[in-house]
Amino acid sequence: MYAITANPGRSLEEGVFEVVEQEMPQATGHDLLVKIEAISVNPIDTKLRQSLDSEPKVLGWDAAGVVEATGDLVTLFQPGDRVYYAGDVRRPGSNAEYQLVDERITGRSPTTLTTAESAAMPLTTITAWESLFDRMKIVPGKDAGKRLLIIGAAGGVGSIAIQLAKVVAGLEVIATASRPESHEWCQSLGADYVVNHRDPLPEQFQQQAIAAPDYILCLNDTDAYWPVMAELIAPQGVICALVSSQTPQDINALKAKSVGFVWELCLPVPVTEQKTRYASMKYCQR
Repeated sequence: MYAITANPGRSLEEGVFEVVEQEMPQATGHDLLVKIEAISVNPIDTKLRQSLDSEPKVLGWDAAGVVEATGDLVTLFQPGDRVYYAGDVRRPGSNAEYQLVDERITGRSPTTLTTAESAAMPLTTITAWESLFDRMKIVPGKDAGKRLLIIGAAGGVGSIAIQLAKVVAGLEVIATASRPESHEWCQSLGADYVVNHRDPLPEQFQQQAIAAPDYILCLNDTDAYWPVMAELIAPQGVICALVSSQTPQDINALKAKSVGFVWELCLPVPVTEQKTRYASMKYCQR
């Protein structure tokens, strides 16, 4: 089979990516051998390429395709099934003709989406799901009516988070977006309010009579928005961030309101414990 490797120490001009021929992988245990039909590119691909040391690596997280063969322990899928998934960073990625992926982190492709659209979903969907329901512990139904502020809501994770927050959790959603088309996009996904993150947020909250958010999901620069998040969050609220902090922040700023802070790092647990990944993928099959 053919795959695309990323080579450490090379620039784009020098051929950082190279098409190579590799042996066909064999499915054993819980593995599915998937014939790749579509992939998507995520920020993590860039970060992994930059972190390569000496060995070339096949990158790629998200993929959609058809099960070609199954390992002897597989019970959830059979050859011919259409699947989609975000893979395992410890294994060769999806930038190849075929890929091995554990059935326990795989979902059936949504019937309402094209193959390309399905491949664009997994990593953003899982990240949004984990942020809301695993990290911030939002309980659908019980927490309905509470308010969620999503900073940087027009991107991949934010776009999914708006929909999950509205449809699954029943939250009131305040999205931030700076461009007119991004503003319209967030509204079309169900955001109740859209404010501009390039302008002071407290003033916009006051002008639009928006109450303090119970939850804040920060998908942008954590350091830049730390002071305003501490100012806006409601007492006993929860803040979740994705972007690593580059400078020390004053966590005492959250103490007066008894505010919680959590990080989201997509799927930091072993595959055998990744129940939330399957839950989010299963929901998005609808």
